[in-house]
Amino acid sequence: MAEIHVNTLQDKTKGGVKSRRAFAYVLLSIACVFCLIWFYILIINATRSKGELTKGFTPIPSTHLFENLNNALHGTQPILKGMFNSIFVAAMSSALSVYFSAMTAYAIHAYEFKLKKAIFTGILAIMMIPTQVVALGFLQLIDKMKLMDSFVPLIVPSIAAPIVFFYIKQYMESALPLELLEAARIDGAGEIRIFNGIVLPLLVPAMAVQAIFSFVGSWNNYFTPALVLSTDTKKTLPILIAQLRGADFLKFDMGVVYATIAFSIFPVVVVYLILSKYIVGGLAAGSVKG
Repeated sequence: MAEIHVNTLQDKTKGGVKSRRAFAYVLLSIACVFCLIWFYILIINATRSKGELTKGFTPIPSTHLFENLNNALHGTQPILKGMFNSIFVAAMSSALSVYFSAMTAYAIHAYEFKLKKAIFTGILAIMMIPTQVVALGFLQLIDKMKLMDSFVPLIVPSIAAPIVFFYIKQYMESALPLELLEAARIDGAGEIRIFNGIVLPLLVPAMAVQAIFSFVGSWNNYFTPALVLSTDTKKTLPILIAQLRGADFLKFDMGVVYATIAFSIFPVVVVYLILSKYIVGGLAAGSVKG
């Protein structure tokens, strides 16, 4: 009787696990559909002409994709140049943000010094300040430094990225034992060598995750580039897309706008595919303190 009771409990447990797993798969499938359906609509609309778009949405793709892309690339806006500008700004911002945030997190994690907690709290407090609040002072500063209509104000400030710093700091607590650093110092390694040769390889998952987020954030940034850049050949893609949408009625073609938007997400997809293998491990390890 005891064995029958145990087997019954095991069967119920297995059945419960299977039910929860099936329920989770259903929810994830629904969430996946809701996430991807907008990309599907974007691609479908990018294949349709201006006249077809005025008739309403249809799930069947049309035949005007290459025509729309050709009109976008050879139209009034320098889309290819804007693509290069966005890639350059986003890549540089992402690289600087991740590297110097990791260096700052390493200093806070590995060393003991006065005001350490105050500095850490101050960095986190900066996260609460919206970009719009400091925009006027920022513009006045770069104007005095003769940096208006330049990529420098879009790239250099990314060195100070409190959110990236905080995430990497949390990851370090679970992935970077202080004993390893002490052993490297005993072996005669300098601090720069320790950071670049030992610490950074251990932080690859966290840095890859934050590199994706930083790249996407810089890529989608419209507010600051719109304030700083004025020359058409220096503008980034979000500004050029906004200018396409703001064209007068005779020049406005929503098919071209959809094709340009679809074209603009391609580099982001490539970056994600390159670094995506680190996302799960990086997020999981960064959320657990050692």
